[in-house]
Amino acid sequence: MLTIGCTYSLPIVEVVNSGVLLDADNLGQVHLSKKHLKDESEVGQVIEVFLYKASDDVVIATTEKPLCQLGEFAYLRVVDSSKIGAFVDIGLEKDVLVPLIEQHRPMEVGKSYIVYLYLDKKDKRLTGSSKIEKFLDDDAPHDFQNSQPVNLLIANSTDLGYKAIVNNSHWGVLFKNEVFERLSFGQGKQGYIKAVRPDGRLDLSLQGGKETRDQYTQQVLDYLEKNNGYLALHDKSSPEEISRIFKMSKKAFKKTIGGLYKKRLIVIEDAGIRLA
Repeated sequence: MLTIGCTYSLPIVEVVNSGVLLDADNLGQVHLSKKHLKDESEVGQVIEVFLYKASDDVVIATTEKPLCQLGEFAYLRVVDSSKIGAFVDIGLEKDVLVPLIEQHRPMEVGKSYIVYLYLDKKDKRLTGSSKIEKFLDDDAPHDFQNSQPVNLLIANSTDLGYKAIVNNSHWGVLFKNEVFERLSFGQGKQGYIKAVRPDGRLDLSLQGGKETRDQYTQQVLDYLEKNNGYLALHDKSSPEEISRIFKMSKKAFKKTIGGLYKKRLIVIEDAGIRLA
């Protein structure tokens, strides 16, 4: 069953002067304008499109890539307002309404806010809400696993660090002493599940996975090569010293050094490490 506000790969069922008609299953045939067609089109050809409602309530298709889809959160800019609410830009010709009743605080033109997209119950039109808490349930079951890669949206800061929306469904926490870069409100990041607590809450990390390990390994090797093969850091060095040079945690540094030592690429000395 297809839904407004999502992306699908749909077949062409008819070529018309203004574009093509696509088979959208339960939504019927939807029109895709010829301005979105790069090549000659023919019946049976499959095209990836985003479905939404035009001003006249007709379902139409576009090949433009939206900044946010149904059931997702995104940091969106307000481009207009009226007595019924604010309109945010989602990267399409048509903007999305955030009704006054769905605004966490009055939204101002030119400013950006984290917005969740849902379907209005009355007219099934794609609608936004900046009351993000109502769409996140930390008590809802999940199947997140330790070390799992996830998509994060930085949404708040606390004394502990940063709160982030994890895969558009749950809250998680990035601890301040484990973040070695500047994070901003509304920023999207690739992250990892550091730990799933007994109560199901999520501890997060920006460090993890093979790609990050390879990056850290290359950082250390590059530093050694540029500094006559020597680094005055070791497993007793302070976290602050390690963070100042490599922007990584002490734990990650020790793992990186251990990996290089096992490969016999470095020699560990009393006051530092040296290229083998």
